[in-house]
Amino acid sequence: MSGTTDAPMLRNEHPYRVRYADTDRMEYMYNGHYLRLFEIGRTELLRHAGVPYVELEAEGFLLPVLEAHVNYRQPAFYDDLLTIETTYRVQYAATLRLEYRILRDTVLIADGYTIHSFVRRSDRRAVRPPRWFFERLQQTIQ
Repeated sequence: MSGTTDAPMLRNEHPYRVRYADTDRMEYMYNGHYLRLFEIGRTELLRHAGVPYVELEAEGFLLPVLEAHVNYRQPAFYDDLLTIETTYRVQYAATLRLEYRILRDTVLIADGYTIHSFVRRSDRRAVRPPRWFFERLQQTIQ
């Protein structure tokens, strides 16, 4: 995983059971669903850190995805129990880069990242992240 190594790191794990609807005709979990798992991972990481998305939106902020990347390592199949591991190195910056690892037991299924910016909900313009957001994340680590 990349990023500044001296920045404090938030980490969260969340279980996910592959549903029948997640699979394609080849019986693999459909490739597009991995981005949905990334979304679940970041939502749960922020909730764990005391900054649920619903609170960000209530404060007038959105976090659109600017970039997403997935490396597919091994297939996942119906009824597999996966772990979504999400990490974020906390640093006050204009964008957030979250990193993900999807595991079945100890086997790496997929990994990747998403990059987000803060946008003001009222006019959809990019804005500086609120300092309180990073302060709350820092408190979670301590």
